[in-house]
Amino acid sequence: MKYFIIAGERSGDMHGGALIQSLKEKESTSIIYCWGGESMQEAGGILLQHYKEISFMGIWEVIKHLSFIKKIEKKCQEQILEYNPDVLIYIDFPGFNLRIAAFAKKHLFTNIYYISPKVWAWNRKRVFTIKKYIDRLYCIFPFEKEFYAFYNYPVEYVGNPTKQFINQYVVDTHFLEKHVTVPSIVAVLPGSRKDEIRNILPQIRILAKHFPQYYFIVAGVDNVPTELYNCIKDISNISLEYGKTYEILKKARAAIVTSGTATLETALLNVPQMVVYKTSFLTYMIISIAIKIPFISLVNIIANKEIVKEFIQRKFSFVYLAKELVMLMESEGYRYKIQQGYKQIEETLGEFNTSDLLSEKIIQFVKEKQNGK
Repeated sequence: MKYFIIAGERSGDMHGGALIQSLKEKESTSIIYCWGGESMQEAGGILLQHYKEISFMGIWEVIKHLSFIKKIEKKCQEQILEYNPDVLIYIDFPGFNLRIAAFAKKHLFTNIYYISPKVWAWNRKRVFTIKKYIDRLYCIFPFEKEFYAFYNYPVEYVGNPTKQFINQYVVDTHFLEKHVTVPSIVAVLPGSRKDEIRNILPQIRILAKHFPQYYFIVAGVDNVPTELYNCIKDISNISLEYGKTYEILKKARAAIVTSGTATLETALLNVPQMVVYKTSFLTYMIISIAIKIPFISLVNIIANKEIVKEFIQRKFSFVYLAKELVMLMESEGYRYKIQQGYKQIEETLGEFNTSDLLSEKIIQFVKEKQNGK
C-alpha cells in the first residue's frame, strides 16, 4: 500500500514517525511518502519536504509568506498526483492540510485525518470543511468525540500519543546523574518555533537573575537558529540542553512551559507548572476575539477547569511570573493541588497503544474502502 503523510510541525513529525514505524511493522512492503522531519524519515518514510521550511506561526507570519505558501501547496499537489497514494494522512497543521485535503478529494483520493484541528477552540466553521473532505478522523482527546457528535460527524478516539511516548521513553541516566546535586531546578520549555522562543526567553533571563537560588534548565530544539538562545548564555544559573526535555522535567521541581503539547507532557511527568504565551499584538487581538474556550493549555482544556495558571500576553510579566514561581517551588500544598489535578487528566486519557491502534484502523479502513464496503 502507498501512503502520503503530511505533518507541518515538530510534534506532528514525532507522531508521524511513530505511525510510520507501526505501519511498516504491519506492512513491510508499504511505501510511505511524507512531509515532515527526521522522526518520520528515520521510521522509514521517504521525506519529500521538511517541516522547518513550511511552518509559520501567527497571522502576520502567514500573511508575509503567502506567495511562498501557495508555491509549496502547488508542489505538494503535484507530488500527490505523481505518486498516486492509496491514502493521504494529515497530522494536525490545519491551514495547509485542509486545503490539500480539498484538492485531494476533488481528485478522488482517500483522506484520513489524525490529530484533529483545534476547531473546538476556534474557527468552528472548519468542522464543515472536515465533514466535506475527510473520510475518517482519529482524535487524541476524549472530549472531541462529543464535540463532533454535536455536528453529526462520527470520529474515533485512539488514545493520546503523548502518554504513549512518555511511557515508552528511555531516559538518559547519565544526564540525570550529571544533575543529581543541582538543587531547585526549574525546567523551561520555551517552545519549538522561532517567535515563541524569541518572546519567552528574555523574561526567563530576568527571572533567573532575580532568583539565583534556583537553577533554570532550558529545553532547546535544533530546528531553530542557535542564536535565538544567546540572551541566556551569560547567566550563571541558566543552562541550555538540547534533546533532553523529558530528562529536564524529571529533574525539575517546577516548570515554565509555553502553551502547546509540552503542557500535557509536563503534567504527565507530574511537574507543577505555569503556562505562558506571548505573540504579536495583531495575532493576539484576532485570536482573543475568535477563541471559544476559556483556557489555552491542554492541561486545563482536558480537565475543563483551571489546574495550572496561564500567563498570556500582558500577564506574561515579571510580577506575575515571580509570584507564581515561588508558589510552585515553595508551597507544598499548592504543588499537591496541581498534582491531584494531573491524576484526573491521566485517568481521562486512558491507557492505549495509540500508534498500533491507529495503524490497524487505517489499514482496515483503506482496505474496506478499496473493496467497496
